[in-house]
Amino acid sequence: MNVSVSLPARARAQFTATDLSVLRGGRPVLSAVDVTVSPGTRLGVVGENGRGKTTLLHVLAGTLDPDSGSVARVGTLGIAEQEMPTDDGRTVGDLIDLELADARTALVELDAATLGLCEGRPGADDAYAAALHAAETLDAWDADRRVDVALAALGATTDRERPLATLSVGQRYRVRLACLLGAGHDMLLLDEPTNHLDADGLAYLTERLRTHPGGVILVSHDRALLADVVTTVLDLDPSEDGRPRTYGGGYEGYREGRRAERERWVASYEAQRAERARLSADLQTAQDRLSTGWRPEKGAGKHSRASRAPSLVRQVNRRRDALDAHAITAPEPPLTLHVPELPVRPGVRLVRAEQAVLDGRLPTPVTCAVESGDRLLLTGPNGSGKSTLLRLLAGELAPTTGEVRAARGVRIGWLHQESPIPSPLRAADAYAQQVARLVSSGRLAEAEAVPLSSLGLLNAADRARPVVQLSTGQQRRLDLALVLAARPHVLLLDEPTNHLSIALVDELTAALEATRAAVVVATHDRQLLRDLAGWERLVL
Repeated sequence: MNVSVSLPARARAQFTATDLSVLRGGRPVLSAVDVTVSPGTRLGVVGENGRGKTTLLHVLAGTLDPDSGSVARVGTLGIAEQEMPTDDGRTVGDLIDLELADARTALVELDAATLGLCEGRPGADDAYAAALHAAETLDAWDADRRVDVALAALGATTDRERPLATLSVGQRYRVRLACLLGAGHDMLLLDEPTNHLDADGLAYLTERLRTHPGGVILVSHDRALLADVVTTVLDLDPSEDGRPRTYGGGYEGYREGRRAERERWVASYEAQRAERARLSADLQTAQDRLSTGWRPEKGAGKHSRASRAPSLVRQVNRRRDALDAHAITAPEPPLTLHVPELPVRPGVRLVRAEQAVLDGRLPTPVTCAVESGDRLLLTGPNGSGKSTLLRLLAGELAPTTGEVRAARGVRIGWLHQESPIPSPLRAADAYAQQVARLVSSGRLAEAEAVPLSSLGLLNAADRARPVVQLSTGQQRRLDLALVLAARPHVLLLDEPTNHLSIALVDELTAALEATRAAVVVATHDRQLLRDLAGWERLVL
């Protein structure tokens, strides 16, 4: 009897992908990607929006064929994608049954083999041994309990009759994740698994991934999860030679390695640019001498002029050849955030709230104040009023009781939690309009205006694109640029890490620590809370 289940490979499990490339519409989405994952490897996959992280998971899972390269896999896998269909009438129980199908089949076949053994059928001993081995390898008897434990720990429904379509997005994702964690796969492929998890769910997921005996491939922007879990990081963002980079030493090793490589890249690019500028200047000097400088003084003969001309022409040609031969081989390095110097007003309470309450939105009276250089973290569960307090401080709402006051002439920059409806204007024009409004209203002196290009948030191509065509992350970058355009005395930032790349979040964190403006941040981001642990904290 052959057991018709997929058995985990355990210690023999292996994922190997070599030189993967994927094209979409002739444009490379993935290029020259190598991946090796064994039991105990927890690989974090990072990169800007659109770098092909989700595409890579599909290729590794076998649901998408690469245009070139190969994938070899030993063992079983489970994948949690960001999207999950709900229009097929499935229930929670259906989803659990699908993930535990091998365990279910193993127990059915063990029952059949046991009956055959009792009836003395030919070959019953071998069939029973094979079926028992499969059930034991899968730990099939415990599969439902493992899923139930995961459902409870993640705060997901345990009602197996509940249709998936009646659940919230967060509930559906938590059910799906619990099924994967309970199934006992060799390899877990997870796409942004921390979405919709609370603190308890995050702690449970972190511990389960750290102790998973197989391999994990984790696509995430959650820096705390990456720091707590991964052993290796695959960075799909551009590098100097165009190939992805793999860093050992966990998340910290990735940060240090990427920083060092970025510095080398910038140094190489600037050195090549400087050399090209020198060669260009030499050529210009030689051309100037050819046109004017070689002429002999008045009274010199034609022979003197004729004898010097060929030498100068040869110098021009040599310098032109040298310039043509000097190609800048290093591509332009990625953008780096440059926050302009923000103004200060020492000793002035820039904005303060006194026993402020807003019915239905900020029920508990809040008193706080900030001066230049102050740092304040707003924390608390969803619905506690963090965003509402920021809107009160920004002057967009008025309190029901108490008061909120800003000093005369103070400029407040507020980064909303989500981007507004995107404009049809080009990003550069949207920014220019904002600056023009600030200057014409007298809030910003013309000399204080900073160009969008100087902020290091959008490259030239993205600045020229309509806002509506920008990705979510690029729109978030423009949002930040529009806030900085006002050169605010006070920065109010609501979940500032939403949709931003890891590199930009690190740069923004450093900038917030360095600026002399007052800064108020509301966030659930665990890594940001760790990074800003020294700030004053207001718990709502």
